[in-house]
Amino acid sequence: MTGTVDTDLHPGVDVVCLGESMVTFLPSLPGRLADVPSFARTIGGAESNVACALAAAGHTVKWVSRVGADGFGDHLVDAIAAYGVDTSGVRRDPDRPTGIYFRTATDRATDAHEVAYYRAGSAASAMAPGTLSYDDLWAGRLLHVSGITAALSDDCLALMRELTARAPGRPLLSFDVNHRPGLWRDGSGARVLLDLARGADLVFVGEDEAAEAWGLHGGDAIRAALPEPATLVVKRGSAGATVYEREVGGVDAGRVTGGQGDGGGQSDGGQGDEGADTVTSVPALRVDVVAPVGAGDAFAAGFLSATLRGLPAAARLRHGHLTAAATLTVPGDLGTPPSRADADRLVDLDAAAWGTLRLGPGWTAVTEQEVRTP
Repeated sequence: MTGTVDTDLHPGVDVVCLGESMVTFLPSLPGRLADVPSFARTIGGAESNVACALAAAGHTVKWVSRVGADGFGDHLVDAIAAYGVDTSGVRRDPDRPTGIYFRTATDRATDAHEVAYYRAGSAASAMAPGTLSYDDLWAGRLLHVSGITAALSDDCLALMRELTARAPGRPLLSFDVNHRPGLWRDGSGARVLLDLARGADLVFVGEDEAAEAWGLHGGDAIRAALPEPATLVVKRGSAGATVYEREVGGVDAGRVTGGQGDGGGQSDGGQGDEGADTVTSVPALRVDVVAPVGAGDAFAAGFLSATLRGLPAAARLRHGHLTAAATLTVPGDLGTPPSRADADRLVDLDAAAWGTLRLGPGWTAVTEQEVRTP
């Protein structure tokens, strides 16, 4: 199993995303949850966020999950389907509710941020080996999952262990670590997530979460602990992102054969040597942030979209940054990504022009005004 996207084994949809989505309540005003007078209803969930962003970018996507046979479940399925996502793989549970959560408007990384989850015993927590069809799970060229699912229940963890076990015919497996310490009741999360990541073909992890979970500092240390995935993407916050990519049998492990273009990033090391890494880094964009929640999911969606298109490493990272910027500049978990033509035009900028980009609210709705220089 290599990191390439195999279009012959999996001719159906482009991507399958597996995971819990919840009805999300966003505050009408800043402040503590105790002081917020009202909330607006929307949707949120790491994997469904990726599914919606990929569908909005023009890919065929299926979301696989479980929701309650309740009004919130109806809302989730309808809202996600409205993005163009195939929801035929979603099972309805008559005995368990759809998860919901409330959050404040502050950055998750700050002490002022509050999240109140009501997901214990949710329909999604009952996902387990045997409860979901491999006709759905393996229907795509790529299967995207995250570490959040593993934290929901012992059954969910067993499912994740099964999916990350390397097996003939498995689609390219993308895994976003998504370390959420509060979801792991017994403190085992860090070790479990490292084990699961080792079974994936493509891994996304934040430099900050790797430091918190595994005590690893810097991309090279993370790569040393995770040599198994053909592609490792280390998100470095405002500093940008780095992809470590191993060539397998002369094939660039993170691309569809026949890709095109040059993304204009910085690469070093190991090209042409089987088992060696090519390392590519791209700086982040300057963004006028409205809310940071969902940006990591958006980055993954942009990177995966470019992977499906066979683009080179630097272009994949730039597409990740642009899709993340679309979410960073809206209050909810999902932004409207730029059109493919606009995104490709920005990705093709030279390094100097890329460095002068500054993106603010509403930037994806315009075509020629995105580039703002000091």
